[in-house]
Amino acid sequence: MGHRKKLRTVIDILKCLTSNIKATLSTKRNTKIRIAVLRATTARNSSSPPSDNGIAAIISFGRGSRLTACALIEALMDRLHGTKNPSVALKCLFTIHSIIKKGPFILKDQLSFYPSFGGRNFLNLSKFRQDSDPERWELASWVRWYATVIEQNFIVSRFLGHYLNSSCSSNNSKDKEDKASALLNKDLLGELDVLVDFVEVICEAPDSLHLQRTNLVYAVIRYAGEDYRIVQREILIRVVELKDRMASLSCNELTQLLGSLKRFEDCKERLRLLFVNRARNDALWELICGTKLKIMEMGKLKSLVKMERTDGSGELTRFRERFGELRQLVRLNSGGGWLGMDRVPALTMSTML
Repeated sequence: MGHRKKLRTVIDILKCLTSNIKATLSTKRNTKIRIAVLRATTARNSSSPPSDNGIAAIISFGRGSRLTACALIEALMDRLHGTKNPSVALKCLFTIHSIIKKGPFILKDQLSFYPSFGGRNFLNLSKFRQDSDPERWELASWVRWYATVIEQNFIVSRFLGHYLNSSCSSNNSKDKEDKASALLNKDLLGELDVLVDFVEVICEAPDSLHLQRTNLVYAVIRYAGEDYRIVQREILIRVVELKDRMASLSCNELTQLLGSLKRFEDCKERLRLLFVNRARNDALWELICGTKLKIMEMGKLKSLVKMERTDGSGELTRFRERFGELRQLVRLNSGGGWLGMDRVPALTMSTML
């Protein structure tokens, strides 16, 4: 098994060298771009993430024309979809995530619309498999999960109207609070749902957490943790706003809010294991718990009010029935009979008496 693994590593390195040679000898104007992509995502040092210099070289192409940015994203996607090596695929995804976090708008724009207006699975790695050995099989599961995390990042960004990792997303919390306060209840609840969806995707990380010992997987987890911290802040803003509006929320809206909070709370233990308490934010969890209790108390109150109204309606109905019976005893002034009763001759009545 050890000899086979070494042989496979050598083959991967040779493939990488061949790709570099082809890119170097190519006469296409995008040669520099493809060489930069290959160097950043090399099969060498398979357990290490792309170097800072490699990422910087990739991002530098975003300072040129839109055509150059488009060529870079195309080369990166070709590299991602053309490899069967989980380490290379993870490095490609890490590079994409780095562009999302640090790259200029023009590169993010090209990524978000790749290949045609994006999509839930635009990275198309849900079927990525590598079962040549147990380690690669486990790494392949990390590739599938990480691709889903990046896709969800773009979905949330589209829903919120700004890139989740942009500087305006990390700062200016007052502006975001003002924006949240201007939203309709349904829009605010919709954003909260999408943010909780993202947290649930993060919690679907593979169970092989021991692979965090490798620098590459550790770097991937670190990036996912940074995204989660941003999502925490976004969730906090919306829960605070919805808690302030709670008295005006309908029963359906309260139910939707309670469902989102419960889904988020169900992620707590998995998040603790994944990030080893690095992103605890106890104040947020206390807010979630307090808001849930308040919703349930309001639900009980509304149920009591409904019951009281029902009881009151029943009492009114019974009063009307009794009043109807009393009306039958009202004497008619003309005819000497009784309302609701057949008229009987006086002789017969006296006889009965």
